[in-house]
Amino acid sequence: MSELNHHSQSSYKYNENFSFKENKSYLKISFERIAFIFFIFFMLAIIFSSKVILLSIKKIPEIQKTTKKDNFRSSILDNEGNILAKSVPIINLGINPNLVINKEKLLISLKLIFPNKNFEKKIYGKKFFYVKKKINPKKLEQVLLLGDKSFIQEDSIARIYPNGNLFSHVIGQIDNDNNGISGIEKTFDYELTTSKDPLKLTLNKDLQYLIKEELLKSEDIFKNIGSAAILMDINNGNILSMVSLPDFDLNKRKKINDIKYINRVTKGVYEFGSVFKTFTLAAGLQYNVVEPDTEFKDLKKRITCAGNSISEYDDKIPSDLTAEEILIRSGNIGSVRIAEKVGIENYNEFLQTIGIISNLEFDIQEVGKTQLGRWGKCKLATVAFGHGIATTLLQLSKAYSIISNGGYSISPTLLKKEKLQKKRILNENLSKTINPILRKIVSTKEGTAGFANVRGYEIGGKTGTADQPSQGGYSKKKVNTFASVFPTSDPKFVLAVMLDEPEANKEFVYHYRDDRYPYKGNWRNTAGWTTVWVTGQIMDKIGPILATKY
Repeated sequence: MSELNHHSQSSYKYNENFSFKENKSYLKISFERIAFIFFIFFMLAIIFSSKVILLSIKKIPEIQKTTKKDNFRSSILDNEGNILAKSVPIINLGINPNLVINKEKLLISLKLIFPNKNFEKKIYGKKFFYVKKKINPKKLEQVLLLGDKSFIQEDSIARIYPNGNLFSHVIGQIDNDNNGISGIEKTFDYELTTSKDPLKLTLNKDLQYLIKEELLKSEDIFKNIGSAAILMDINNGNILSMVSLPDFDLNKRKKINDIKYINRVTKGVYEFGSVFKTFTLAAGLQYNVVEPDTEFKDLKKRITCAGNSISEYDDKIPSDLTAEEILIRSGNIGSVRIAEKVGIENYNEFLQTIGIISNLEFDIQEVGKTQLGRWGKCKLATVAFGHGIATTLLQLSKAYSIISNGGYSISPTLLKKEKLQKKRILNENLSKTINPILRKIVSTKEGTAGFANVRGYEIGGKTGTADQPSQGGYSKKKVNTFASVFPTSDPKFVLAVMLDEPEANKEFVYHYRDDRYPYKGNWRNTAGWTTVWVTGQIMDKIGPILATKY
């Protein structure tokens, strides 16, 4: 019994030990299986999560990318730091037709994205072509979502001009290879492509805009085909504004061959008419052959030279005038008589000295040359009142500056430069004599520029109305000019404005700046009734800026 019990106990212990080992082994196997399965699911979750994240980050398929050569050009700024030209990163999108799998399908897709473009001929060719240069992000995304491997994305740098047309003739253009081909972009091509420092100009964006707006208004009033204006510091030659119309959008980078887009300030060469009478009197004062009160008696209404007739523009001009009155009333015959006293040699020397018939070095290369021909008795007579000689508005402005600034030489410039030492090239008292006379042309009823008498600015100047040359003589088309300096008591600026082929406006209402009633129905196509009016409107806008900033 005891043996049996002992045996039973042994058997129980044995079974108990066996049972324990068997259960332990079962649990271990189950745990390993579960861990393995969990690991598989965990790895799958990591893979799918990574894929989801990757797809969310990169929504569009990759396409071939290239990088164009460095087209960087440094910025161009105005005198207050406003950007006039700047290089920015862009994307050009092209296609390699050899990589297109389904050309018909791709053409349909491109037509939907670019409805105004036709790629059919190019896509069936073999040469790479651009789909869109400077493509915007939205269009780029639409194209990339097509997933076609034939697209080539080209990272490049483009030149942008934030002000569009505003400085087109001054800034100039570049070609597709990033080379400057006109204006500042051409003259300073090396500096702009080798230096990271911006090029700072003397121009002012606000003044440029205001002057351009008034010139545009003149087209509606006087129907002129073009116009120009230059505003310059009379003492150092810094050009604050230079406008020529019509202009063009620099951002479109089009080849311009039409002569109507010529820079009318620097390149256009014109006979400016009576603005030259100021030079005639100034030459007489310079060589001490006349004084302001020198009298000229019995001036004829008409004279002839080599069979050609020279007459007064207004028969009401008195026959007895002083030298000063000849300029104020813009007398043709009197100006001829003053020039005869000066003489050919002296007059030629004087025009050389003030820069009218000497070569002008300037910051842009589009500069015209004065056309004069050979001096003679009749040439002297016509040049005396501004005919028979053609020059640029830029040279005209330089000459008026020298005559009015104390007789000091200046060089017109678009770039800020260190202050140069002044050099007097005319008699010291010439400006003190001539400036009050220029003021009377604007401020008195006998003068021809009353519409420019803007209160507070002491504007002085001279009008010029000239017939345009044509084959065998002159046409009825006009160039109307007003060259002004202000303030005449202490000259700081010259403003020259020109209208090309204006017409008299018989319906336009002129508002006088004094107590006179408005005037309607003008038939006179002269500078006093066209360009002077525009100049007065310009001065209303820019005068406060000049008075506070310069």
